[in-house]
Amino acid sequence: MATLYDFSIPALTRGLTNMSAILDKAAAYATAKKVDGAVLAQTRLFPDMHPLSRQVQIACDTAKGAAGRLAGVEVPKHEDTETTLAELKARIAKTLEFLKTVTAAKFPSDESRAIELKFPNGTWKFTALSYVNDFVLPNFYFHSSATARPSQAS
Repeated sequence: MATLYDFSIPALTRGLTNMSAILDKAAAYATAKKVDGAVLAQTRLFPDMHPLSRQVQIACDTAKGAAGRLAGVEVPKHEDTETTLAELKARIAKTLEFLKTVTAAKFPSDESRAIELKFPNGTWKFTALSYVNDFVLPNFYFHSSATARPSQAS
């Protein structure tokens, strides 16, 4: 029987690993086109969207937040100071290292337990299952998909 761990951590790990590979391609593009990688990190797919750097930060925050909340362990804090592709790759690597520490054995089996997220404008309440299905995975995939083609953004 699949568990919340099975539906979350492997997918988040795979997504972050792919994101890191995309940043490698972006760095190669920047080198080939003689574009400063820091400029590329600030590229937006659309004018009202966050830049690439913020998309990576949010995807990492979503992954580590999910792992920590679902396993009942403290979520590490990462400052949002990355401005280069190399710094973004380092953030992904830190997040992946944290995900490795959150093993299936640390996940409680109760999918109906409460998960609360506090935001400045209120609190969102979920069951553990709805947190993964309705918040974590959609948000993670949205922000990670915004990193898919940084070399062709305008």
